[in-house]
Amino acid sequence: MVAGMLAGTLAVAVFAAGGGVAGGDEAPCYRQRVGARFAPPTAFIPSSAITYDQKLVPAGSSIEVEQRGGPGDMAVTVRVKGLKPGHAYGAHVHQKPCGADPAAAGGHYQHREDPVQPSKDPAYANPENEVWLDFTANPDGSGGASARHGWEFRAGGAGSVVLHREQGGAGDRVACFTVPFAPVG
Repeated sequence: MVAGMLAGTLAVAVFAAGGGVAGGDEAPCYRQRVGARFAPPTAFIPSSAITYDQKLVPAGSSIEVEQRGGPGDMAVTVRVKGLKPGHAYGAHVHQKPCGADPAAAGGHYQHREDPVQPSKDPAYANPENEVWLDFTANPDGSGGASARHGWEFRAGGAGSVVLHREQGGAGDRVACFTVPFAPVG
């Protein structure tokens, strides 16, 4: 019974949150890694990872997101297992947590926010100003990507990673994972 209750969520680990590094002269660092198994929004046991398209993101497939860095420097990594082999997925950090409605996650997180929403202006909607994590699933359904930026998230500005049907700046949302992103500085 306990195993069934935990089926929707994998381990959550926060390694250091604003803590100093040995030696005291180096900048503080931050690292967290969270993971979950995808479930439909109507699942009896809710999950922080929601699939909207079970052909591309089957229930029970998994996602792990890691955020690490220090002041003015941040990296985000996504790893997945059990997705449709060979499919090219778009993946981006979004502004809000996931919900039953795919639109609940809001738009892409932007370091410099486009005053016009939804953002379509390439001066704002690009991999340097957003966190793009596009990947193609391997023959075993696994995949992953990393993005590194010379900036960090604003407090409360990032809430999820959304998987899209296609790579690039937009496309249908096929899954969403709520992530407790935080400023690293």
